[in-house]
Amino acid sequence: MKSFTTTDGTRIAYTDEGDGLPLIALSGLTRNGRDFDFLAPHLTDVRLIRPDYRGRGGSGWADWSTYTVPTEAGDVVALMDHLGIERAAFLGTSRGGINAMFIAATQTPRVIGVCLNDVGPVLEPAGLAAIDAYIGRNPKARTLDEAAEIRAATAKGFSSVPPSRWREEAERNYDETPEGLTINYDPALRESFLAAMAADAPDLWPLFDALAGKPVAVIRGVNSDVLSAATLAEMQARRPDMIAAVVPDRAHIPFLDEPEALAAITRWLEACR
Repeated sequence: MKSFTTTDGTRIAYTDEGDGLPLIALSGLTRNGRDFDFLAPHLTDVRLIRPDYRGRGGSGWADWSTYTVPTEAGDVVALMDHLGIERAAFLGTSRGGINAMFIAATQTPRVIGVCLNDVGPVLEPAGLAAIDAYIGRNPKARTLDEAAEIRAATAKGFSSVPPSRWREEAERNYDETPEGLTINYDPALRESFLAAMAADAPDLWPLFDALAGKPVAVIRGVNSDVLSAATLAEMQARRPDMIAAVVPDRAHIPFLDEPEALAAITRWLEACR
């Protein structure tokens, strides 16, 4: 992986591959650029740029108080400057979608369009509670194989997922050590999450409305506990031109190589060109 250093001294790791439309893919809260490994082989004529947020994946750890949307979004804009990219399309999974909307609201000319993977302006309490149950904690599983087996048995809202996919997911989220599995991000991310949950929930609809005039797509797992059907309906009401796909047999989050997801992303990318 390549990396650059932010103004506060934090090293941000990223991958940069392909040629064509600059597409910056932003991962989920505890995850990293490998979130998009299953999608990447399906992309053509795209320069795919995948940063790891500070404190995640290959990036350096920082003070947990900087694990926030404004700071993470600022790091992404700094990466654009580092790479000499003036404008890009953004694909955001969960937290990544919020970061993408924030960048669109604060750096409007630099955003071509935004595709949101299972996230919107309203975050459902059930989904946040599920995150609270695991964030910042090492899993009980001792091996990647065991983690995959547990995930396959307990993943609510998912079906028709081959065991190999859960093993691949485990590889992307944990490191296997002689002492057992460890999370591949700063455990102090939990402190940032708890601080955000203790504060008044921000109104994210202005961020979504700031996407006016730009190509927008949203992908929802039909069983998602983060993006509700009601929120998706309101998003469609506000943006009748928005590309929307509902992926069957998926909860939070779709893998993005499902036919419904790929069709929506393909249409959205064409609108961004």
